[in-house]
Amino acid sequence: QVQLVESGGGLVQAGGSLRLSCAASGRTFSSYNMGWFRQAPGKEREFVARISASGGNKYYADSVKGRFTISRENVKNTIYLQMNSLKPEDTAVYYCAAATDYFKMGRGGPVDYWGQGSQVTVSS
Repeated sequence: QVQLVESGGGLVQAGGSLRLSCAASGRTFSSYNMGWFRQAPGKEREFVARISASGGNKYYADSVKGRFTISRENVKNTIYLQMNSLKPEDTAVYYCAAATDYFKMGRGGPVDYWGQGSQVTVSS
């Protein structure tokens, strides 16, 4: 069992930066591929980024590529999402996710665990 708790969301002006954190409980954290998803009001949840269990592989949605960076510290059971050059369209609830299948994360594959979400609001 893995529990995921996000933090670091908030209100920021367009062009600003935020860093989200996701702290995981459980001794098996380092064996999971991790990712970030987001859901804007009235829209479906969408994939943002994923990182492999070792941290050696990363993949981003086109909409955030070059602006967002995903990373992880397995010794701290934590992953991060550094968000730079934020735009109003980045406004959403951001969810941390854990999955056993790296390549299927964000492509309709199963997510084993979800966090509760963290609100990010970008004002214009």
